Amino acid sequence: MVGHIFPRHTHDELPTASGGEGCFIFDQAGKKYLDASGGAAVSCLGHSHPKIISALHKQLDVLAYAHTSFFTSEPAERLATTLINNAAGDLSQVYLVSGGSEAIEAALKLARQYFIEIGQPSKKEVIARRQSYHGNTLGALAVGGNEWRRSQFAPLLIDTHHIAPCYAYRGKRDYETDHGFGQRVAGELEITIEKLGSQNVMAFVAEPVVGATLGAVPAVEGYFKTIREICDHHGILLILDEVMCGMGRTGTLFAYEQEAITPDIVCIAKGLGAGYQPIGATICTDKIYAAIKNGSGFFQHGHTYLGHPMAAAAANAVLEVLLEDNILENVNVMGHQFKHALDTKFGQHTHVGDIRGRGLFYGLEIVEERDTKQPFSSSYHIARKIKAIAKKKGLLCYPMSGTIDGKIGDHILLAPPYIINEAEINELISLLADSLEETLQSSKETM
Repeated sequence: MVGHIFPRHTHDELPTASGGEGCFIFDQAGKKYLDASGGAAVSCLGHSHPKIISALHKQLDVLAYAHTSFFTSEPAERLATTLINNAAGDLSQVYLVSGGSEAIEAALKLARQYFIEIGQPSKKEVIARRQSYHGNTLGALAVGGNEWRRSQFAPLLIDTHHIAPCYAYRGKRDYETDHGFGQRVAGELEITIEKLGSQNVMAFVAEPVVGATLGAVPAVEGYFKTIREICDHHGILLILDEVMCGMGRTGTLFAYEQEAITPDIVCIAKGLGAGYQPIGATICTDKIYAAIKNGSGFFQHGHTYLGHPMAAAAANAVLEVLLEDNILENVNVMGHQFKHALDTKFGQHTHVGDIRGRGLFYGLEIVEERDTKQPFSSSYHIARKIKAIAKKKGLLCYPMSGTIDGKIGDHILLAPPYIINEAEINELISLLADSLEETLQSSKETM
């Protein structure tokens, strides 16, 4: 049968997913896969969770859709209230969208309109970090700092500015402490603002824990406190992208809680719907909302499926499970076990240079030479091979190439469901170890 789906990779022959249960997903042939990355850090509560399925059935019997230019809805209102009640700081308003890229687009437009509303129209420049990833729509792609993703679309992208990531494994100098390194790279924001003129800069965008592009890299202690101080000093909005690292993934509902700061705008998605419905949110402070409300009164932005009742119902059920069923406690308990298991198995591995992350969000950086941190040549396609071999063994993981500069370097991103248990962690580690060894052996044979 000739298929008419336009796939991500036109040469791939993909199995058809036919079901899922807990941490596992099944194809039509009956093969079982341990979902060690939750797709793309999405399926945080696993597959076929009864409470979420029940909530969706109930909502479908009541109302499937209502356009937000005509109506609000009970599940959307309830979701916004729950999010704000559990968000530290002075975040107060929730703009519901359908995914992470939409959330970032909304954040950028909101930041721009905010400064127009308060009479500072010159503020239009956005600063982000190299090797960041903020989505695949044109605005989000422009803010992102991954050159591989940006390169062929560069003529279509707005001008943005990028500073160094807080990537201690590669960026920290031999004589630096972690804190000193963090202060140095945070200082690049100050330098870039002064170069552009603070009157022209509207926002700094960053992931609290960098996900797909770097492989679960958290900032060193004190980095984000300094970033927050710099933004405040220059009247610049701090936009945090928690699309991948938020909603419990790193052990707290919002990842920024662990940095002892609060953002002006935070973007969430992925784990908010846990894969049961497409949903995301852009959450802002009352100061930003008040500027719109007391000014033009209209946020000049929108999409057809904003605040979708079915999506909001799913997210409400997800949050209820996260907040009331001790799931975040399991993230922390299993996260410690996961880190211990990774360190035990790969901590001294010849080709694992770094193991980093938080909660149930970890990355392994794969290197050719551990002592020198020398990466494998991109011609070996290490990440692609790991993914393919692991899949054959029944493990779904998220390897990526271009870790260092968008071209070279490889890592494996792991983001298992929050409901994972010790036995499943052990199975994950065993399958991953076998997959890595087979990949390395096949690559050495071609060297």
